[in-house]
Amino acid sequence: MMIKCWVAGVLLFLCSTLQAADYAEATGGESKVSVVVLEDYHGLLDLYEQLDYTDETWLAGDRHVPRLYLTSVPAQWGAEVSHAVTVALKKRLFFRTVGPLVLRSNELILQDRKRLLGLSSRGDLPAEDKAWVRQLAEQYGVGEGALDDQINRLLDRVDVIPPSLILAQAAEESGWGTSRFAFEGNALFGQWTWGGNGITPKGQRSGMGDYRIAAFESPLQSVRAHALNLNRHSAYAAFRELRASQRDRGQSFTGLQAATTLDKYSERGMDYVKSLQSIITFNKLQGTDDAQFADMRALVLVPADQASL
Repeated sequence: MMIKCWVAGVLLFLCSTLQAADYAEATGGESKVSVVVLEDYHGLLDLYEQLDYTDETWLAGDRHVPRLYLTSVPAQWGAEVSHAVTVALKKRLFFRTVGPLVLRSNELILQDRKRLLGLSSRGDLPAEDKAWVRQLAEQYGVGEGALDDQINRLLDRVDVIPPSLILAQAAEESGWGTSRFAFEGNALFGQWTWGGNGITPKGQRSGMGDYRIAAFESPLQSVRAHALNLNRHSAYAAFRELRASQRDRGQSFTGLQAATTLDKYSERGMDYVKSLQSIITFNKLQGTDDAQFADMRALVLVPADQASL
């Protein structure tokens, strides 16, 4: 059963738990959700205003972020809207919409990390826990070995990523969400794939095989896949080493610090690093590293042309 109502000019559907399961990929498994059908970006701005998710509250020091999950990047964002609004508004909409996805990705990583820490202090583990560790070890590419050793190596990889870094990379890689890969496959980071679903680049490089840009069912999936890439790939060992060092010292690990380790992420090398740092500082993203979810029901944001009314 759905209950329809209008909130700040936005059509709102209150969904049952069963219907929430339909949005598991978009929300990372949130159990209770409400669905907001958005006609255009004006409705999104109205919703942000209603939730006090504004420049004014942010500048006042409020780092709470509502649980908002965009189901897909609307095609009209890249084709029409982004060209019709000011650059400042385009950036504001992009960062505020992607921000909750970054927090959810980190939240799910932290859940696994807490479980790992709990298991690391125990003796013989139940079969269920052993199987979970083995599965996580395969996912994070730590290799085979004794269970205790796998847990220790996983703790260097299963860890959160500074939100300012992810936001800067998403902006850089997707052109503020306007790239063809973003609205065709919810791909915010241009990750390559040689199998499964993918989008063939128009200028596919010769000699690199039949690679494609990985496509995802939701933007959150793209964010989570990017986090796994940073936490797993050998090219980003320096990133993980610096993070572990900061954690051991009891010090924060910021996006600006993290960016210095990503010279291997792009062929541009240090120019790419400088670009990320510029995006973080110019757009004042440093405060996002301290952001946390507000205590509220999750809202799923569905573009009107994709909604089943």
